[in-house]
Amino acid sequence: MNISNACKDLPSKDFLLQVQRDLNVAVAEFTELKQQLERDTLVLSILKKLQEFDTAIKEYNSALLEKKYVAAAQQLEKARSSLKMLESRQGFELKILKALGTELTVQTQNMLYHLGEEWQKLAVWKLPPSKESSSLESVVHSELHLRTVPSKEEEIAGPPVASVLQAFAVLGELHTKLKIFGQLLLKYILKPLILYPSLQPLTEEQSDVFILRFQSEALTLDHSSPMEVFDKIKLIFEVLHKYLLNVPLEQPVEDKKDCRVTLAELLGDMIWEELSDCLIQNCLVNSIPTNSSKLEQYIEVIKSTEEFEKALKNMQFLKGDTTDLLKYARNVNSHFANKKCQDVIVAARNLMTSEIHNTVKITPDSCVALPRLPDPGARDHLKTQKTSKLVHHDVNLENETKLSQYTFSLPTCRISSSVEKLMELAYQTLLEATASTDQCCIQLFYSVRNIFQLFYDVVPTYHKENLQKLPQLAAIHHNNCMYIAHHLLTLGHQFRYRLTNILCDGAATFVDMVPGFRRLGMECFLAQMRVQRGEILERLSSARNFSNMDDEENYCAANKAIRQVLHQLKRLGKVWQDVLPVNIYCKAMGTLLNTALTEIVTRIAALEDISAEDADKLYSLCRTMVEEGPQVFTPLPEDDKNKKYQEEVPVYVQKWMTFKELMIILQANLQEIVDQWADGKGPLAAEFSAAEVKSLIRALFQNTERRAAALAKIK
Repeated sequence: MNISNACKDLPSKDFLLQVQRDLNVAVAEFTELKQQLERDTLVLSILKKLQEFDTAIKEYNSALLEKKYVAAAQQLEKARSSLKMLESRQGFELKILKALGTELTVQTQNMLYHLGEEWQKLAVWKLPPSKESSSLESVVHSELHLRTVPSKEEEIAGPPVASVLQAFAVLGELHTKLKIFGQLLLKYILKPLILYPSLQPLTEEQSDVFILRFQSEALTLDHSSPMEVFDKIKLIFEVLHKYLLNVPLEQPVEDKKDCRVTLAELLGDMIWEELSDCLIQNCLVNSIPTNSSKLEQYIEVIKSTEEFEKALKNMQFLKGDTTDLLKYARNVNSHFANKKCQDVIVAARNLMTSEIHNTVKITPDSCVALPRLPDPGARDHLKTQKTSKLVHHDVNLENETKLSQYTFSLPTCRISSSVEKLMELAYQTLLEATASTDQCCIQLFYSVRNIFQLFYDVVPTYHKENLQKLPQLAAIHHNNCMYIAHHLLTLGHQFRYRLTNILCDGAATFVDMVPGFRRLGMECFLAQMRVQRGEILERLSSARNFSNMDDEENYCAANKAIRQVLHQLKRLGKVWQDVLPVNIYCKAMGTLLNTALTEIVTRIAALEDISAEDADKLYSLCRTMVEEGPQVFTPLPEDDKNKKYQEEVPVYVQKWMTFKELMIILQANLQEIVDQWADGKGPLAAEFSAAEVKSLIRALFQNTERRAAALAKIK
């Protein structure tokens, strides 16, 4: 066949166009049929879901009437699943869906209402109307009634516990119900049993109900032992496990898939953290020993805690390994140290904030009431051996002249009884540290350092107003600080080789705190001295400069000022008597009396004109100071013992001889003054300068040739 013949056999162009049109029509028809099929399929699936929803609701109603709560709940979930599927269809809105959703909500609430009614019958709380629900009186009148699980013959009469609770689980409401139950359980049963040692649980089992109630017994203890508390709590959980919560849930709960979860486990997850915290804070904390010798007895508490947790795990209230409760119990050494340190600091602070004026007398023979320290051990023993060998083989260098046993003793004085107790507390705590573990020893040692740091910070601030106003308290505080500083010098050395090795190499010292305490005591007392000095100068300022004493009014003012100063000094002498050490007392009183004498001398020496009558009056005032001034020195309560210190007044009062020389000048004639000067070598020259003596001569004597001659000899 040639090409021309072949071309004649090909279809024409019109034919091809017709075929194309027919093909397009067929495709369109196919597409339309396909879409129709999809719509029909969708309608069928929707109708099927509607049918499933309707069937589920009917079966739910039937199961609910028969009180088959688990089956009813499952049918509700099927209906909810069908409705969700219908609502997920995009572009296919049905007005009926809203009605179905409303119906499902109504039926769900109806189901929950029935389950709630049954739940209230299973666990009945009978609580007092009082708002103070956690008080002991209120808890005693609280009761929990648990409906017992019916036997097979009695199941027709009412649904068992498992049916109701599993139905709650299916509907997703079990967590809410258990949470409410758990909070009531904690508030009215578990926590009160921990908080009130006298509270005892009572159980009563009847034919269809188990009753849990309480009674209060008279006890003298403030806290129950952990073993007693654990037994009470364990009894409660055993009751709950037997009558209410030993129910496995087949349905996934809380995103736990393909696992069986018991109600006991769910409840334990909800309340264990709060319960264990309460057990730790209100039970185990109180059982921590306060003395290291009792630590061995605490092993019973640890064993009891282990048994308690094991029992809860067997009942499935607990799961996993060691809990915080057991960790706390096992970590007793750390808790003992923390509690001991806390108790020490609290006791110390209470002593620091107590009254300062309650005092005790300290003598060179006084010592802290403390048991005999244990032998320092091998380390000390070796040192002793080495020392004794060295002395044995060497020349005896001991000096025949020995120091008094009181050389380094604190002088007799009074300190606050609270400070004496504070020092005893420090010694007792360090003694406790010697018998403790290394970590505890370190903590206790630094707690003692904290005691003294706390004293340094707290006492001056807490008692600030009294220390400023009351000179006796300022003196006592001075003694307190010196007493503490005195003990701090040797406190570390006494325990150095009895503490842990970490502290033995120079760390166990308190010497660094000594200067601070000395400074603290001195600053407080010097501040009080400045106050007293100011008052003396203020009183003398009313003496009208001791001028014109021939004026009766001026003389009375000056005499009054002198009397006020002496009264002030006598009052100070009484409040500091038997309080300050004698040497400090004499220095303090001497300094204040010296202030008064210096001020009087300065004012009289500054007078430009002193008449004979003025001189007599001034002499009379000065004689009052000389006669009565020494009487303010009464460091000891026994008057006959004070004479020694009154005779030694010139030793403590720097201007005493100056004052007496002034009195001589006021009564002497020109020749006597010149004789007292003795060409600058006499007693007058030792106390006054030439200019001061000349000024007094010019004030006392008229300008005559004799005065000029006398002035010429004063140089």
